[in-house]
Amino acid sequence: MNFSELANYFEKLEKTSGRIEMTEILAELFAKAPLAEIDKICYLLLGRLVPLFESLEFNIAEKMVIKILAAAFKKPEGEVKQLFKKTGDLGLVAERLATAEALKELKRRGGLSVVETYKRLYEIAIASGAGSQEKKIKLFSELLSQVEPLSAKYLVRIPLGRMRLGLADKTLIEALSWLRKGDKSMKGEVEKYYFVYPDIGVIAKEFKKGGISALEKIETEVGVPILPELCQRIGSADEIIEKMGNVAVEPKFDGTRIQLHFSREKEWEELPQAEFDFGEIRKKGFVKAFTRNLEEVTQMFPEIIKAAFEQIDASELILDGEAVGYDPENEKFLPFQVTIQRKRKYGVKEKVAEIPLRYFAFDILYKDGENLLGIGFNKRREILKKVLKKGEIIKLTPQNIVESAGELNKSLNEALGQGLEGVVVKKVNSVYEPGARGFSWVKLKREKEEELEDTIDCVVLGYYVGKGKRAEFGIGAFLVGVYNEDNDNFESISKIGTGLTDEQWREMKSRCDEINLKDKPARVKVDKDLFPDFWVKPVMVVEILADEITRSPIHTAGANGNESGYALRFPRLIRWRDDKSAQQATTVVEIVQMYKGQRKTSTSFT
Repeated sequence: MNFSELANYFEKLEKTSGRIEMTEILAELFAKAPLAEIDKICYLLLGRLVPLFESLEFNIAEKMVIKILAAAFKKPEGEVKQLFKKTGDLGLVAERLATAEALKELKRRGGLSVVETYKRLYEIAIASGAGSQEKKIKLFSELLSQVEPLSAKYLVRIPLGRMRLGLADKTLIEALSWLRKGDKSMKGEVEKYYFVYPDIGVIAKEFKKGGISALEKIETEVGVPILPELCQRIGSADEIIEKMGNVAVEPKFDGTRIQLHFSREKEWEELPQAEFDFGEIRKKGFVKAFTRNLEEVTQMFPEIIKAAFEQIDASELILDGEAVGYDPENEKFLPFQVTIQRKRKYGVKEKVAEIPLRYFAFDILYKDGENLLGIGFNKRREILKKVLKKGEIIKLTPQNIVESAGELNKSLNEALGQGLEGVVVKKVNSVYEPGARGFSWVKLKREKEEELEDTIDCVVLGYYVGKGKRAEFGIGAFLVGVYNEDNDNFESISKIGTGLTDEQWREMKSRCDEINLKDKPARVKVDKDLFPDFWVKPVMVVEILADEITRSPIHTAGANGNESGYALRFPRLIRWRDDKSAQQATTVVEIVQMYKGQRKTSTSFT
């Protein structure tokens, strides 16, 4: 397929807001795509070159793109900057600057294929070391000078992460179902394999080649993260015991969810590009660490990586656990705001010394060639006990088996007494459900009379210009939403304009500036009366505390036909959740459950 044909599909998708129409366009594209190209097309649709769990970044900022455009189209940088100022989109600038001469040359040579374009983008991305910026500028400007205007527009947007197509992996999965069935009836089946092997390129290629039977051959692999199982919410110990029976109770650590992949057999092919050198450890085998949103963070937790070779008694395994900041002098856990400082690319050595970590392993998903996802939690726990040696860094998560609400509340109080935020309650014989948020795992926290029993993880959708004192911040309120799993979109639930410090307002504006959009994203559902002054890409997750969930005639979360949506009463920002992806935010289903389980009768609130 010629890249210019793919760019035409990008354009169709960008102009489409209807979910079904978008899926049909993708299905048509997948039908046309050759088997050798469909994986690359999937990555490019998402503005990437590799799956989410591979840490290949372009490291190209707007300033460099301005230099690239000036070189590609032989224009002064000042002219490029002026066009950018007018349009707010360097992709549109590239489209306008693409010359008729280049188009003639393109037609004469027949254009670039998707594979050739992908290879050249990959070469740009991996350029590193001394002189890498100059090399990126040279390679990228040459590429742009050889494509037609529409292709130039999207080629510029890809490294900037601003495709503006409104797509996510789940949208592509739905389109794969549409490709085979003409509807989304196979979405759940395809998703099941994607949750265990979340490489949308591999999934698409295998599915196009042989359908579900081809996906059945995909196996769990050390180095490829499994989407983590998530917790549901139940309001009280009585309800939990009634619904789940005998349960295992574990402390709910307020840290960073880390999936640890370990192998004494697999080679660590290249030293990760970061400041921490693992030296001799690389010769012993392979270790990778992934967050709950599939980001590889191996270099950020060197003490866990080193401890793995000392404390793990197995050839290969995959652990699920939580990295928590720990004060060894006072033997106390550190708050999330401190722990999250360890998640960084630079200054790792200093933070290792400043903020020690403990890694609490609470599950094992794979061991020595055996997939453990389908066996009961109690059996997995026994295997986990046997593979972990005693040590200072990696710990087995404490656990109690309880049969009554009284015992469960006692465990909760003990966790709270240790400065933790609550407990996680698990069915003792439940299988591990990748990517699922079922009632096999439930979280329980201590509630306050004036507040909801739990916080809500929301996605920032846009913001409003500030007035008065906040005019200096450029932001006076922001709009947040929750995730609708069925429709794969984000629906508004609250407009937040109070409760932030001056520093938090400045940080919110700074974060929004990095992900701002010109138009409403396709996967965002907001009533026109609530349209913000500025939209942002729905990727920023914030933790919100509120007094109550109420029904709302203007918010879209859970709105259905004549039934009004849901809103938050007296919402306030607790913190940013950089460890979570937007799809891991609180869901509409959870909001409905929380609304029904409230202690007080809710009233209408707009």
